[in-house]
Amino acid sequence: MNTRARTLRKHLTETELRLWGKLKRRQLAGMKFRRQQPIGPFIVDFVCFERRVIIEVDGGQHAEVVAYDVNRTRWLETQGYRVLRFWNNEVLADTEAVAQAILDCIEERR
Repeated sequence: MNTRARTLRKHLTETELRLWGKLKRRQLAGMKFRRQQPIGPFIVDFVCFERRVIIEVDGGQHAEVVAYDVNRTRWLETQGYRVLRFWNNEVLADTEAVAQAILDCIEERR
């Protein structure tokens, strides 16, 4: 699992890179985010362990695996995480609005 996560970190999608630009180096509310992080049996796109917030960026292929994503989200929530999901086009069209939604969630979980 760790090897797969390392590989994913080296090959972020354009959308993940755009969002990572807003999350890295504690730019958002001073919170530390990690990318492509193993949690249990899953690898999540981004996570803030301090606030237990997970951010998932979904492409069109996720429309075909809705049940899998629902079960995955449910399991992560039972572990105490809040899972935020954004479509690729949301991140690319309005990165600032996505960052604000993440910030709102982080502040809400203080």
